[in-house]
Amino acid sequence: MSTDRAREPLTNPRAERVRKVAALARRAVRVREGRFLVEGPQGVREAVRHRPDLVQDVYLDPDAVDRFPEIEQEARAAGLYLHEATREVLAAMGDAATSQGVVAVCRTLDVPLAEVLADAPRTLAVLSHVRDPGNAGTVLRCADASGADAVVLTEASVDVYNPKVVRSTAGSLFHVPVVVGVAVEEVIAAAHESGMITHAADGAGEVLLGEADLGSRHAWVFGNEAWGLAPEVRAACTDAVRVPIHGRAESLNLAMAATVCLYESARSRPVGRAGAGSR
Repeated sequence: MSTDRAREPLTNPRAERVRKVAALARRAVRVREGRFLVEGPQGVREAVRHRPDLVQDVYLDPDAVDRFPEIEQEARAAGLYLHEATREVLAAMGDAATSQGVVAVCRTLDVPLAEVLADAPRTLAVLSHVRDPGNAGTVLRCADASGADAVVLTEASVDVYNPKVVRSTAGSLFHVPVVVGVAVEEVIAAAHESGMITHAADGAGEVLLGEADLGSRHAWVFGNEAWGLAPEVRAACTDAVRVPIHGRAESLNLAMAATVCLYESARSRPVGRAGAGSR
């Protein structure tokens, strides 16, 4: 079912519907309801285009209807609920400092680890104790761009449905399978059992990136922004791999290092391997 443009627009920022959408900025509400907030044209467009089955409602202000006609057209074609709302209402709904006039409410989309491993993935990105929303979203976006098969956010990592994480993925959240809430030790053990090797990304790793075995099915394990990987996690992995530093920089930050590693995995993929976008 899709809305009719003749329906009265939402104009009251304090309306009950608006408060319920805005409440999705809180993790407890997201967990209880199994829904999350998507803000901005890029994220909403990708949700509508690639996962319309997850989209419950789409809200646009009048300017956004004119600036992003493809969102309205594709939402209508998918039979989604469309609501016109004022800019003030969209600002009250969203978490961003400045509303871009487009908001959607979606059902959560994470999948079990066993389901991901059953598909014999070639490359996984595992985030262990990654707490910064921007870093987590950027790594997920890079995993999508580089053709990784899935992203795992362990139980101690930031919530993937945090509005800041969702925004920083720029829609890639709707392209790549995501696993959440699993202990990193469990992920490593399950990956080994499924025939994968695991590379701990570590600035003090004994293996240089160019020498790592990326021809085999593998998982990259990336650690916390401040302290990296715990010694027991590093020891549980097949090896520890470092990105070489040729200049005077002390290190690369998490998102930069993950980008380098994941693209090296993409470069090492066998000829004929399907890339991202062909899933």
